Amino acid sequence: MITKARAINIYVWDQERALDFYVGMLGFEKVVDVPMGPNLRWVEVAVSGAETTIALAPPPEGREAGGSQTGICLDTSDVDGAHAALKAAGADVDDEVSRYGEPVPPMFWLRDPDGNSLIVVQPSS
Repeated sequence: MITKARAINIYVWDQERALDFYVGMLGFEKVVDVPMGPNLRWVEVAVSGAETTIALAPPPEGREAGGSQTGICLDTSDVDGAHAALKAAGADVDDEVSRYGEPVPPMFWLRDPDGNSLIVVQPSS
């Protein structure tokens, strides 16, 4: 019945600020940006070549944006380099890369401007 996970929603207050972060800071591509009714738009970003996107959506009525543990893991081939680069660029990252030992890969948490947490991981090869 289900063939793939196409999009994951992250609730954000300011879609432009979120786009600046995901595209400008993390290097994602903006793949969708269309009107969605009066004063709303649907925005999706993705890692280059990825099928699954992240939708940067305003929260539904009565819900708050931000502060979510998204559970999204982003892969990197150099976790220490990614951590250092993001920290130097002013991103909200953990102070250090976490190393729990095999089989858990080294990782650090990263928070977007709305406080939504993502995990940057260097998977075993």
